[in-house]
This record gives sequence, C-alpha cells and structure tokens, in this order.
Amino acid sequence: ALSSANAKGLMQIIDPTAKDLGINNVWNPRDNIMGGTKYLSQLLRQYDGDMKLALAGYNAGPGKVEKFNGIPPYKETQNYITRVMGYFNNFKENLYAAK
Repeated sequence: ALSSANAKGLMQIIDPTAKDLGINNVWNPRDNIMGGTKYLSQLLRQYDGDMKLALAGYNAGPGKVEKFNGIPPYKETQNYITRVMGYFNNFKENLYAAK
C-alpha cells in the first residue's frame, strides 16, 4: 500500500521514520510490521502509555502532538484514533468474553 502522503506498506511508514527505525526494506511485510510496532512502542513510552496520544503521534507525527500540546485538530487524525480505539476495545471485549 502506498498513501498519498508517501506512507508505505502495511504499517504506512514514511521514509524518514523507516530510516530512523532501521527498516531496510519498507516493502518487506515483516520488516514493515516489526518497524511499525517498534515505532508505536516508542510512542507509547514517550506519551506514558497514553494510547490516544501515541496514535496521534503515529498518524500525524510527534511534532504535531507537541505543537498542539495534545491530539492535533486534524479530522484525519481524530478519525484514525476513533477507528483504532474502536478496534482495540472490540478486541478487548471479545477477548474477555471468550474467557
């Protein structure tokens, strides 16, 4: 997958982030997923486990989270957070229901 913002692969990683993460081949599914999860993990630590801020950083970039001192006022980022948190909550509910 290639976005209009030049984000690549399953985890939609842009080239500068891929370089920072040491991803050799952003088109390799394993490298892409491992790099994307590493990046999300870094963001979760940076934002003290705040999933919404980490997702905002993943989508809009940590610089935008800092600039706006929280979730940026971008509809795309806000929709992204809502969608991912919905998936997460649904997964969590189904996981507990299965026990």
